[in-house]
Amino acid sequence: QVQPIESGGGLVQAGDSLRLSCTASERAFSSHAVAWFRQTPGKERDFVAALSWNGGSTYYRDSLKGRFTISRDNAKNTVYLQMNGLKPEDTAVYFCAATLNVYSDYVQGYEYWGQGTQVTVSA
Repeated sequence: QVQPIESGGGLVQAGDSLRLSCTASERAFSSHAVAWFRQTPGKERDFVAALSWNGGSTYYRDSLKGRFTISRDNAKNTVYLQMNGLKPEDTAVYFCAATLNVYSDYVQGYEYWGQGTQVTVSA
């Protein structure tokens, strides 16, 4: 069992960049596929990006390709989400999720979730 913890959210202006981090104290986190999801009030949690346990394979929401990059450093037990060219519509709470299964783009595919970090992009 792992407990992801997100950090790095904040208030930025449109066009800015932000890097989110997801870490866990459990060493087993490096054996898990990890994904980022995001959610706005009253809406479902949407898939953002995912990567395999070793970072060798990645998968993105089509509309975010080219602006967002997911990566990991297993030596630091951390997964990152680099977000460039941020837009007001990227405003959401961003969640990190982990699974020992193959990564996927649906919420039910992940057993372990962080509490989320707020990203707010002003126009």
